[in-house]
Amino acid sequence: MRRVLIVCLLVLTAVGAQAATASAAPPIKHVFVIALENKGFDTTFGPGSAAPYLSQDLTAQGQLLTQYYATGHASLDNYISLVSGQAPNIATQSDCPFYFNFVPGIAATDGQYIGQGCVYPKQVKTVADQLAGAGLTWKGYMEDMGTPCRHPAINSRDDTQQARVDDQYAARHNPFVYFHSIIDSPSCAQNDVPLEQLDTDLQSSSTTASYSFITPDLCDDAHDSVCADGSPGGLPAADEFLRTWVPKITGSPAWADGSLLVITFDEAGSSDATACCNEQPGFNTPNPGGTTWGPGGGRTGAVLISQFIQPGTRNDTPYNHYGLLGSVEDIFGLGRLGYAGQAGLKTFGADVYNAP
Repeated sequence: MRRVLIVCLLVLTAVGAQAATASAAPPIKHVFVIALENKGFDTTFGPGSAAPYLSQDLTAQGQLLTQYYATGHASLDNYISLVSGQAPNIATQSDCPFYFNFVPGIAATDGQYIGQGCVYPKQVKTVADQLAGAGLTWKGYMEDMGTPCRHPAINSRDDTQQARVDDQYAARHNPFVYFHSIIDSPSCAQNDVPLEQLDTDLQSSSTTASYSFITPDLCDDAHDSVCADGSPGGLPAADEFLRTWVPKITGSPAWADGSLLVITFDEAGSSDATACCNEQPGFNTPNPGGTTWGPGGGRTGAVLISQFIQPGTRNDTPYNHYGLLGSVEDIFGLGRLGYAGQAGLKTFGADVYNAP
């Protein structure tokens, strides 16, 4: 009898340890995500990269995820995945040049909703909704946005699809304005704000959000190879953006609370539609990487910096945008949205949080 009890105790202890390992995240108080545009891993992190600050300096400060993948093509469907776990649909795959409602919005398995369109109905939630419900804070910081919560009118053309000399903001790179749960609330104007406000918010820990999603404009995110004002774009412009903002984040009072900075790209180049992590296509498009040619958004890589990550490390574990969303949800003790809750999806664990 005694032997049976001992065996049972050992089994229960092992099961408990496994559960703790699967769900435990370090005491991170602030997460910052910087989303850049349209570059594959070899272009950004390979020899001769045009972004030496990102590919050399920042990887030396943190960990390089060498097998990080986007979830679709083109841009918008990836941003939607990053904050909601919703798979691409044909409209978001085309970047929604016409801003219309997602219908019919029927709930299906794996937290997915069936339909086509751009602006998801109120029942489709984002990590921003989760954080607010948990009494935590969120902010979206959008460069060149001008007006908080800026988006086209429903059923109208999106006039931010092309950069202009005086306006290089792209609504399709601002995921929060594609959800009625956000744009129909006063919280949108309060929390989805121009990038300049980040300078003010970083001045104290109490004014720094639990979760900050930062999007450069079409020049500084590497999207445009030559900017609308004629200045150089591409990776060099993105590198300069990071040189400006990363030290502000890592030198802020909030950073010392325990933080995580994620720098990644929405998608790889259009010729790479590879995927990882048993990515599912969902119900609304045959191939997330394009209607005819691929299962995913390609290999982009990502850089993670934190007090809980050993500097200068490389990690070959496959991750994707859904895994990043799930990892953020783990940090804040939230449930899993959409495909972030897919059975077997790996989120950040001891392989990432590897500081001694």
